[in-house]
Amino acid sequence: MAYLAVSAGNRGDLLEAAERRWTAIRAARPDLAPALDLQRTLLTLVVDLKHALDAGGLPRLSLPPKYLAAKLARGVPIFCGEPIPLPVPVLTPVLQQYCEALAVGGAGDAAARIGDAIRSGQIEPASLLAASLARNQTAIRTGASHRGLAPDLVWLVAELAVSPFVHLLQRMLFSHPTDDRLLSALEAWNHGYCPACGSWPAVAEVVSGHRTLRCSFCSCGWELAAYACIYCGESGEKFVTAAPDDERKDRRVEVCSSCGGYLKTVDLPELSPFPLLSISDIETTDLDLAAMEHGYQRPALKDFSLGR
Repeated sequence: MAYLAVSAGNRGDLLEAAERRWTAIRAARPDLAPALDLQRTLLTLVVDLKHALDAGGLPRLSLPPKYLAAKLARGVPIFCGEPIPLPVPVLTPVLQQYCEALAVGGAGDAAARIGDAIRSGQIEPASLLAASLARNQTAIRTGASHRGLAPDLVWLVAELAVSPFVHLLQRMLFSHPTDDRLLSALEAWNHGYCPACGSWPAVAEVVSGHRTLRCSFCSCGWELAAYACIYCGESGEKFVTAAPDDERKDRRVEVCSSCGGYLKTVDLPELSPFPLLSISDIETTDLDLAAMEHGYQRPALKDFSLGR
């Protein structure tokens, strides 16, 4: 089974679970305290936005199961290239809130300038949000650079705003597929990028021996048929999994010398619900550093603009 439905949880349960994990991480890694404080603020905003969007209803998408199954069979993620209407009036104020939180949390003037650019219309919110939904890194980074703004920070602000919407859309389409063609296409999905939005996984969460890839954007969960590099498919001696810390075998990094990519892997009792997946990501920043120190990196997002 490629796609795995991940429990959602209500607001109180999500924040309570997040607090437990933050407390444990803070005890083990006091150096991460500032990052955890910022993440608490951002994730609370994300959770509130998720529930507001859920209560307000999602758009009806004219995407027949036969059409979706055909896209997946070609290796093209569901949302790529689709004219999906975004709730811009709901998301625009949240863009400002994220900028304010980031400014206070350490990004300072760089985040404040992004907020000013959105407020003044120098950045058009609808265009920014649409580019994020389309996973168009080039458009966002180029636009940010032309305006003298930090490209990575603009990308993050837009992603924080759009990710709850995309998460809810993928759950609506994938959680209980009733059409056999769509179900078969999901079960056959065997790519390292997300079947919903095309993003690479932030981490692989291993629960009861099952290695589940977790999308960095919409938190979709899926498994691959074989244990191999998610980027190039290498499964031989050039693909290695190692634990940088001998005392923490539950936290590993997969590295591939064929393509130079890496993926973090962490053992957990259960899959992280949206948006708590980002806690697994921040908890394993030392694995990012270990991989990058040896020359490995995460590749750019795939471009599906030409239908792959």
